[in-house]
Amino acid sequence: MVEDPTQRKMMIVDTLKSKSVLKEKVFDNTAEAFILVKEILKNLSREVNINLSGIDPRIRMEYTDRSTFDAQLKVAGDMLLFSMHSNIFQFDREHPAWKTAYIQKNKFNAYSGIINIYNFLADSFKYSRLDDLGYLIARIFINHENQYFVEGKRQMGMLFTNYGNEEYSKEALQTIVYTAINYSLEFDLLVPPYDTIKIASVGQAESKIQHSKLITGKRLGFLFNSDDVLEDNSKHQ
Repeated sequence: MVEDPTQRKMMIVDTLKSKSVLKEKVFDNTAEAFILVKEILKNLSREVNINLSGIDPRIRMEYTDRSTFDAQLKVAGDMLLFSMHSNIFQFDREHPAWKTAYIQKNKFNAYSGIINIYNFLADSFKYSRLDDLGYLIARIFINHENQYFVEGKRQMGMLFTNYGNEEYSKEALQTIVYTAINYSLEFDLLVPPYDTIKIASVGQAESKIQHSKLITGKRLGFLFNSDDVLEDNSKHQ
């Protein structure tokens, strides 16, 4: 049986009216939140540097607005990269957020924009060490109703039960940004295992061993496990 093209056309129209409009609303909300994040970073950099007057200039904060979707903050030896994804996502079916009454009540509440916060070493950018690794500290989810929650490391995390009960605010974003910075400053660089760097080629030596052979990062990769698991694994290396 041939399907009615008119019905198919109306399905397209209905999808555009519902899901596509919803995603645009989510994008707009997330973009507005990211503008606030940039404002918070810029103001914090200025205020902190005033308090660091007369102290070693290398520890001063340096804020850079990289693009519509990216901003960075250099804090002493750390570089925090704040990145808004241009697309809208739905939580996968295994995600704990689906267990909240908020999403069970309306599946459209599961569509969110994402702002990621990464921690890199400032020297990775300064010396163009493209193989160096960064670390995902947290990601902020914002939906069409400006409801939000944070997924992240230890003190960065929020309970999923908060989702649907709290709209994001400038104060909430400030808390997230400040916590991310404090977490990064307390999160020290680990010495890499000896066996991973004991051999180097002539080419690597010519291009400086410390820049090419030694892949530097506070942790190995963008792992999103608990710190306890990572610490347990490091004991067995």
